[in-house]
Amino acid sequence: MTSLFGGKSSTPTRDPAETAVRLEQLKSSIQNQLALQNVQEIMNKLTEKCFTKCITKPGGALSGSDEKCLSNCMQQYLSAYDIVNAAYVSRLRKERLDQQASLEQQSSL
Repeated sequence: MTSLFGGKSSTPTRDPAETAVRLEQLKSSIQNQLALQNVQEIMNKLTEKCFTKCITKPGGALSGSDEKCLSNCMQQYLSAYDIVNAAYVSRLRKERLDQQASLEQQSSL
């Protein structure tokens, strides 16, 4: 294969199936990286919010009330996150279905 400048191209020709597989691998890798980043962000926010709320007098150990407060705070935060996340995913699905229906309607005209 020749390059734009007339010489041989340094990239080998790939068949469409191989390109599709590589594209799917790349998409999967990006999704995994985004999921990891999301978990890290949640943990950082959870730690910050619950620490600020529950640990009024930092020391060498947690008191029983500190542990209980942290446990309750974390459970509430994660429950709230689950609700918000489920609503967000539901909204994205609905928007995607609406968009697909709109495209199908336009193509049938």
